[in-house]
Amino acid sequence: MTIIRVALDVPVDKLFDYRAPEASAADVGRRVVVPFGRKTAVGVIIETAAATDVPEARLKQASTVLRDLPPFTPDDLRLLRFAADYYHHPLGVVVAGALPTRLRRVAAPPRAATRGVYRLTAAGEKLDPAALGARARSQQRLLARLKEGPLGPAEARSLFPRAQPVLKLFVAQGWAELAEPAAENSSAAAGPELTPAQAQAAAAIRDRLGAFRAWLLLGVTGSGKTEVYLHAIDAALGTGRQALLLVPEIALTPQLEALVARRFPGTRTASLHSGLAEGERLANWRAAAQGQARIVLGTRLAVFAPMPELGLIVVDEEQDASFKQAEGLRYSARDLAVARARQRGVPVVLGSATPALETYHNAVNGRYALLELPQRIGAPPPRIRYVDTRNEKLADGLSRELLAALAQSVARGEQALVFINRRGYAPVLICRACGWVSGCHRCAARLVLHLPERRLHCHHCGHAEPPPVACPECGNPDITPLGQGTQRVEEALARQLPGARILRIDRDTTRARHAWEGMRRRIHERDVDILVGTQILAKGHDFPHLNLVGVLNADAQLYSSDFRGPERLYALLTQVAGRAGRGGTQGEVLIQTELPQHPLYGALARQDYRAFAEGALAERRAAGFPPFVFQALLRAEAPSLSTALEYLDSAARAAHALDRRITAYDPVPAALPRRAGHERAQLLVQAEAREPLREFLAAWREQLARGGATRARWSLDVDPLEF
Repeated sequence: MTIIRVALDVPVDKLFDYRAPEASAADVGRRVVVPFGRKTAVGVIIETAAATDVPEARLKQASTVLRDLPPFTPDDLRLLRFAADYYHHPLGVVVAGALPTRLRRVAAPPRAATRGVYRLTAAGEKLDPAALGARARSQQRLLARLKEGPLGPAEARSLFPRAQPVLKLFVAQGWAELAEPAAENSSAAAGPELTPAQAQAAAAIRDRLGAFRAWLLLGVTGSGKTEVYLHAIDAALGTGRQALLLVPEIALTPQLEALVARRFPGTRTASLHSGLAEGERLANWRAAAQGQARIVLGTRLAVFAPMPELGLIVVDEEQDASFKQAEGLRYSARDLAVARARQRGVPVVLGSATPALETYHNAVNGRYALLELPQRIGAPPPRIRYVDTRNEKLADGLSRELLAALAQSVARGEQALVFINRRGYAPVLICRACGWVSGCHRCAARLVLHLPERRLHCHHCGHAEPPPVACPECGNPDITPLGQGTQRVEEALARQLPGARILRIDRDTTRARHAWEGMRRRIHERDVDILVGTQILAKGHDFPHLNLVGVLNADAQLYSSDFRGPERLYALLTQVAGRAGRGGTQGEVLIQTELPQHPLYGALARQDYRAFAEGALAERRAAGFPPFVFQALLRAEAPSLSTALEYLDSAARAAHALDRRITAYDPVPAALPRRAGHERAQLLVQAEAREPLREFLAAWREQLARGGATRARWSLDVDPLEF
């Protein structure tokens, strides 16, 4: 009798045994439909066995082994087991999270979509774009692009958010046809000539293909890190292998997808991220698993993409906190990328202008190899200046000097960016008579005023309500917004610079599907004079006509209680500054601050990351912070804070008894102690080496799972980034 051991998406750290007469060892890694309680569930076969400890009367039979798709390979399962073990999370939940949503359901997945490229017919070649009419700009743009050659769906989406209906119209009119793609090959189109530093970095990576090596590619903004990635990918494809490229934000995938499509026109590329429709994500996942997609682009979830011929992993902007999952399995895609590369014996490239201090520490200590791109290509680095606002009355957060610089930029026909990392109109409503401020009744957070919808929003739990007409405490009708968000800055700029074309880019304006692609097109077509945005605009974008950047409210991060605050601020300001002057002229960056003499600002003005990193690491060593210790955070939430703290007190006592090598600190309320109606607390444990911490967490988690009745829900976060 064949027994299969199945991983199911349930919060229990065990495999479930079933009879499966038709199964064999070849089915390990396949999905299987099984009865579970009163329902039917889809799991993944992890092992087969000849016997089981489950009594015969309780042993159920599997319904169906699904053989419609390639199974998880032993390499895939090894990565999933590693993630479950390292992050101390149930294997079944980890495996389920690596599957597209449709593959977790009992219903059969759809068939693979038809592939193809659009190309003009003879009638389309003769068509004059002007004949389409002055208002048909999208049609004109797509027609002009098709005259240059065949167009794939990825590039079409990057050119115009609603390209598909227009292309279907072209086909219906007989101007275009959907043709089979050209035979795939791994030859790359010519790119720009590499600088000596780029060539040296690309050659170093190419020479280590086929063996594990972790590289830190430390390159200033505008130094051409992406070009090094593309050459490394080309080398990997040339050896018959697949390449995985991870980026931190969904907003970065369309332009990168289009760039890769142009450079590798005969190579199938697939994207994987949460912004895809279910069917598209499944089709791309299937293409990766079957080896058809030779290049996979994606956000953090793509680190689990099954790639049987993986030869290279690249992690762009590796320092970005978006690579860390904040709920459920709290994994770091960057760290799993390194672990996966080690398991598969392939190189991994971690690229950044401002690496995480842990990554930089690994590079200077020799654990990772260091490659540097010290020079910007095509233009000098931007000039960074500080506007001292200590003795100036600002106009809605804007200084006279910044407003004058923006006016000059508009007059020259250039583009400018005003950066403030806070969306909404104002961070809080306040009553100046009694001191009441708008707070969320479900969270220990302020409600942010949003216009023009005239709503107060909580950015933590999603609660929204209309603003009060008078103070709820004293009845004063004169309640006013305090502070600035992107909406208020947009309004102020429209008032101060009439006639300037202003575009606000934040999570509110980019929420709609394809919204960002349309905005990016407007920027590149110079339909915008001033961008007002949050950190969405800070990462990886190349706007050749943007020469001025103004930064508001930068000092706030310097007062953060999080020891990573200065590191994040330096990285963010470097990224924002890097948007200026990428078109050949020297850009200018104006940072408004009340602390112009702060050492962080001094290092930033010199654009000396090494000086900043060495100073920050010295402080971390003296304080006993990572990367010189290894940490885990036990989080608890309950209806009352006392319940959460009582639970953590008992967990702390268990920790002290388990292992003397571990330091367990006192439980404390979380930085945001109430969220969505739940009270939250946390307990930090740390060790001087990783292995003792791993051993302790395994034993501690087992005790926590066996714990008595409590109203507290708990979760474990290994290598936490948020406290």
